[in-house]
Amino acid sequence: MAAVVAVLWACMMMMSIAPASLAASGFEDVPTIAFDEGFSPLFGEDNMVKSPDGRTVSITLNRYTGSGFISSDYYHHGFFSASIKLPKDHTAGVVVAFYLSNGDVFEKTHDELDFEFLGNRYRHEWKMQTNVYGNGSTDRGREERYLMPFDPTADAHRFSILWHSRLIVFYVDGVPIREVPRTAAMAADYPSKPMALYVTIWDGSTWATDNGKYKVNYKRGPFTAVFSDLVLRGCTARSDIRLATTADDQDRCAAAEEDLMESDEYSSSMAMTARKRMAMRRFRQRQMLYTVCYDTNRYPEPFPECDINMAERQMYWQWGESKVVRPRVRPRPGRRSKRRPSPAAIPPPVLVSLQQAD
Repeated sequence: MAAVVAVLWACMMMMSIAPASLAASGFEDVPTIAFDEGFSPLFGEDNMVKSPDGRTVSITLNRYTGSGFISSDYYHHGFFSASIKLPKDHTAGVVVAFYLSNGDVFEKTHDELDFEFLGNRYRHEWKMQTNVYGNGSTDRGREERYLMPFDPTADAHRFSILWHSRLIVFYVDGVPIREVPRTAAMAADYPSKPMALYVTIWDGSTWATDNGKYKVNYKRGPFTAVFSDLVLRGCTARSDIRLATTADDQDRCAAAEEDLMESDEYSSSMAMTARKRMAMRRFRQRQMLYTVCYDTNRYPEPFPECDINMAERQMYWQWGESKVVRPRVRPRPGRRSKRRPSPAAIPPPVLVSLQQAD
């Protein structure tokens, strides 16, 4: 019965979602794929629903399980993207993640690039976090956290990751919000091993909302996130990723990376132009809640890739959180569920929560 309820709820969510527009996000030239062309279920398959054409997928968290899917291949760099609509109303403790990782293969030396969406109390906003980990560097975590300048529960918005051998860029609706250039000083902290793309929804009650103060309330569930406009644009790893990359793979993927950088898609939407960097700075000034670059409690010396602006630095506390009251977008109220499920643990990806100083 619970599985039937989750499926019906997911179908309603997909019917209510407005068609995502690549054009509106600046990625109209980037080809999208159907689920079966590049993905397979990861866990909670009973809580996963695909549209008839396979181009929209919903995943649900209920009292029994969360849900998730994974790309069929691992990639040596590339461009990865999806339009995402998040669950409404009281979502405290709920985590939706869109991320690259190889943690299932390299447990102690994994690489990871994350978009994490952190649920909140009723009529409070979702928060968004980006993470960069290389070679198991979670003790040197490069995290940032933001408010979104829109209601992510009302319509789908596009979230994208460009992972290149020389830089990493996170985009929201085609606007770059974070750029991480590779520097020699980063060494193995720069993600460099092949990674798969993961999409999950799970119970993060221990840390996701106000450092675990507010837990998932399954009486308000189920919680459904909807994904569409799926993009996997990269060089697939053909050899066993636990072994050293072969010369053939290196040559093939270097050529593929060059092709991407010279493509119309890159020049029209992904390239970091002066205008794009201005848009990125505006987003960060208005929306950023926390940055590791100004967290002198954790890191007295900033990471080498941090672009430190001394005037801007005065706008952040020593634990990296903004002193500025950010403009808020109030979520639209919706009908509250009367179902009464109870919590269940979901195995999450490797994550690090941010601790605020007293």
